[in-house]
Amino acid sequence: MTVEHEFILGGQKSGKSRRAEQRAIDWLAAAPGTHCAVLIATAQAYDDEMQERIVRHQADRAERVPGMRTIEEPIELARAIVTQSAPETLVVIDCLTLWLTNLLMPVRSETARPVTRTPSAHATMLLIALREARGPVVLVGNEIGLGVIPLGRETRAFVDALGRLNQDVATACGRVTLMAAGLPLSLKAPAA
Repeated sequence: MTVEHEFILGGQKSGKSRRAEQRAIDWLAAAPGTHCAVLIATAQAYDDEMQERIVRHQADRAERVPGMRTIEEPIELARAIVTQSAPETLVVIDCLTLWLTNLLMPVRSETARPVTRTPSAHATMLLIALREARGPVVLVGNEIGLGVIPLGRETRAFVDALGRLNQDVATACGRVTLMAAGLPLSLKAPAA
């Protein structure tokens, strides 16, 4: 049996997370009592504004998708997919962009999780985890390469790394959806 994964990408506030939540709502409604959904959140709160944002997202998500559990995993995403994946479980990852930021630009603090492997090793492990997942995975990520070439070597390196990650994840998924202004545009869909 082939498990279908979906990659939802777009700009900031384009409707990506809402689309992923709707996938979870549909999944839970398809088989009430037997299907479950879990969100793997990759954000880390290192300032007051981000902490407030995370709390607001948690409250909003709990209201919109009350049956979805949340697990926070900012670094070991592949391991979280392997641990959570099951035929009756939809795994939602929100978001790959923050995960890559955690890997490429780790914040030095007492609460920060250490990055023990290279970002490319983590990306390879992510792709293996997707291939071996026993249930569907919905991944959310940002498309940031549509604007001008950014100033600064580190910023350009991040944009390049995210572009490569997005291409690899899109290849690994049977469905790819681009969000703009809350509207989905199908970039890749399973053959009918």
